[in-house]
Amino acid sequence: MSTFKSALKRLTAAVVATASVVALTACGSGGARDLLADIESGHVVMGTKFDQPNLGERTPDKQFAGLDTDVSRYVVEYIAKKHGWATPEIEWRETPSAQRETLINNGEVNMITATYSINKGRLKAVDFAGPYLVTHQALLVREDSGIKGLNDIAPGTRLCSVSGSTPAQKVKSALPEVQLQEFDTYAACAEGLKQGVVDATTTDATILAGFAQRYQERFNEKYSVIQLKKDDGSFWTNENYGIGLPKGDDKAKAEVNEALNEMHDSGEFQKIVAKNLGDNVDLGEKPKIGDLSFVDKK
Repeated sequence: MSTFKSALKRLTAAVVATASVVALTACGSGGARDLLADIESGHVVMGTKFDQPNLGERTPDKQFAGLDTDVSRYVVEYIAKKHGWATPEIEWRETPSAQRETLINNGEVNMITATYSINKGRLKAVDFAGPYLVTHQALLVREDSGIKGLNDIAPGTRLCSVSGSTPAQKVKSALPEVQLQEFDTYAACAEGLKQGVVDATTTDATILAGFAQRYQERFNEKYSVIQLKKDDGSFWTNENYGIGLPKGDDKAKAEVNEALNEMHDSGEFQKIVAKNLGDNVDLGEKPKIGDLSFVDKK
């Protein structure tokens, strides 16, 4: 009898262990999520940044705010309403730049809206809906700095960007007499500008516009976002922001693109921009949503 009980205990333990492994696999590494199925089920996980003012940010009261979070909400609510489903609960997940593709493919998030530029390398790992906006490299300066473009940057101007970033190197190449100061984050650069430690900071215009709006709201300090152009009038860079999705989920991509088109055509996107970025940046005309041919031209 004791032998039977021992065998039964071993069998029970094995079953429990197997169930635990299956449960863990389902929670993390079971493959990409199904966006449409999850919206219908009532719970989705959205990826965004937690530290970019007015783009993607977790507020002190643990709310999630910014242009990218508003775009995500619009897309999810549009799809749910279209199918007659209830608006699902949204869980937010921080998605640092270096981890975005992994988080999508491991099923940690349904989609990512996080100043996520579409490029050839990323398209090898994930799909993109969009682009929903196009931005360009810019400078953030104090409004009274007198700087209106590259020609106004004098030798010795202290320029800040994130360590190793492409924007910083582009300006340094164009203006070798600039004093390049590299910080760990754009927030540190923006604070350095506020404190007078640097004279300008550079990255995407949308990111800088978020900081400009924040400092105007909180400190009543005015800053200018200056989009950089070449001698022929074209922009230095074109950064096409898209929504990252699992590779091969064409149905979800088509529905997200439909939502983005409606967001622009209804005027809702312009409201989202005004709410989060004010008049600090001009994002131009509606991009060609669903057309990623620009990737092959780079």
